[in-house]
Amino acid sequence: MSPQNDNQFEPKSFLRGLTHRPGVYQMLNAKHKVIYVGKALDLRKRVSSYFQRTHADAKTASMMEMVANVEVTVTNTEAEALILEYNLIKRARPRFNVILRDDKSYPYIYVSTTHPFPRLQFHRGPRKGKGRYFGPYPNTGAVRKTLNELQKLFLIRQCQDSYFQNRSRPCLQYQIKRCTAPCVGYIDQSTYAEDINAAILFLEGKNRGVIDAMVERMDRAAGEQDYEQAARFRDQISRLKKVEAEQIITRTAAKDLDIIAVASKNAVHCVTIIFIRNGKILGSRNHFPRLSVASTSQQILSGFLPQYYLGKDAPAEIIVESDIDDRVLLELTLAERSGHKVSIKHSVRGDRRRWLQLAGTNADQGLKLQISSNATIRRQFEGLAELLQLDAPPERLECFDVSHTSGEAMVAACVVFNQAGPLKGDYRRFNINPDSAGDDYAGMAEALRRRYARVKKGEVPMPDILFVDGGKGQLAAALTVLDELELGWLQVIAVAKGRARKPGMEQLFLAGQSMPIILSADSPALHLIQRIRDEAHRFAITGHRQRRDRARTTSRLEEIPGLGAKRRRELLKQFGGLQGVRGAGIEDLVKVRGISRILAAKIYNDLHLEGES
Repeated sequence: MSPQNDNQFEPKSFLRGLTHRPGVYQMLNAKHKVIYVGKALDLRKRVSSYFQRTHADAKTASMMEMVANVEVTVTNTEAEALILEYNLIKRARPRFNVILRDDKSYPYIYVSTTHPFPRLQFHRGPRKGKGRYFGPYPNTGAVRKTLNELQKLFLIRQCQDSYFQNRSRPCLQYQIKRCTAPCVGYIDQSTYAEDINAAILFLEGKNRGVIDAMVERMDRAAGEQDYEQAARFRDQISRLKKVEAEQIITRTAAKDLDIIAVASKNAVHCVTIIFIRNGKILGSRNHFPRLSVASTSQQILSGFLPQYYLGKDAPAEIIVESDIDDRVLLELTLAERSGHKVSIKHSVRGDRRRWLQLAGTNADQGLKLQISSNATIRRQFEGLAELLQLDAPPERLECFDVSHTSGEAMVAACVVFNQAGPLKGDYRRFNINPDSAGDDYAGMAEALRRRYARVKKGEVPMPDILFVDGGKGQLAAALTVLDELELGWLQVIAVAKGRARKPGMEQLFLAGQSMPIILSADSPALHLIQRIRDEAHRFAITGHRQRRDRARTTSRLEEIPGLGAKRRRELLKQFGGLQGVRGAGIEDLVKVRGISRILAAKIYNDLHLEGES
């Protein structure tokens, strides 16, 4: 997806809006040509590393001198990003990527099932041999890693048939417990066949029984106080989960289709298209339609599709979030222009549904990047200056919020914005004294007193405007503290959610005004206020959770609604710990007994979105 919309690329603004999720990034030069493609487990951290002042090698430094833009596509897991990275490199052949000579086919795992004692082996090329092929895999490293793990778990031979036929005693693989030595008759054919069948079931994805059996063995070893053996089973379960990660990118039928999703916020709209050709994802692109009035997703799609597709050949399928106006007429028109049948679908299941959800994730990310662009922020600061009748736009804004759970572990947060966006290096958190537990006004006053005592001493820059999350009570608390510190001249605005507590219904309370100010939903000033208020809330609640978790020494999973103790134990067993759960995709989570797709999505989002701004 494109980080900017007809604006000059500004790295700082772009990086601030990047997600921490996995995905693929493309570096483009001034001619919009892809010069490098990479994948990342954490897009923000990985892409940010390229924009440091110094680079580890001359190649990276040379490449960054040519970079004029960056495009990213979010994926569910890092494994999916591997497949997408492969497809994009093969398609664009960027000059700064290593282009392998054997990149014309994916690697597979081959099982020669016709042999009395079959072996597992790496395979690339035509699949003409008798036996079973499993794959494709994203790269040779993934195949060899899988073979290595399967050999450890199921003790299947991987030696050449000529070597196997001429053995008179076991080899080293038997000694290190990676083979059962069928070459010298240490295992009979029927028992070996059971091991092969288990490995095949695992490769087919029918591995719940395999993992459940391993969990039982782990529990039994723990019950017998054989903790070393239990730990080995735990690690094997974790490895199994990583190996089995299902790749929806390679599972779509060999068809051409576009997946389209819409995201909207603060009168800004992002339409994301994911392109799939011959069953492979080629990437995504964002469009930002300008609308003079508020519109629904259906209205946006109804206006976007004709404008986008009538000038080009449409794919056989177009998947959208909701039905559109004149759908049948548009299908017939596109079919006539493209020379083949075109279907526009909105009620889909299976892989198409998951693709649609992924498009929605990318649309949300594209919208976030667009809203965070410097051009947008400048307009918002100008709107705020107009609202407050200032001679010039403010330079520095601060916003405070307080978070706690029934008074427990109260934390106040201060976030800082300037005309370039959030200044995260200036963010601060304040652990509130237990004497103020549950009293939002007292907590707010304590944080403001501690902060602005330093401001008065010149240790911290003075803001132009102070925002507090809340209503008249929070405003009064702030004004009292500022008067004590002889800073009563500072402009203070309290931001209340309004009666309906919906975005766009905020009420702004200012000192000396009895009635609140209510701005229109498309006001740039309101969008800036909403953003800084939401950022203060995020920063406060994250600090509160961390403080509470340290006090309780509990798992992050305990905070997820609907995830009881039994399911938590099952998750931790299946993935070998919280880190394994955090690294799993939704498709991996739903395979755990008792975890529905809805609950899996809650778990995934809770563990991945907490660190995003």
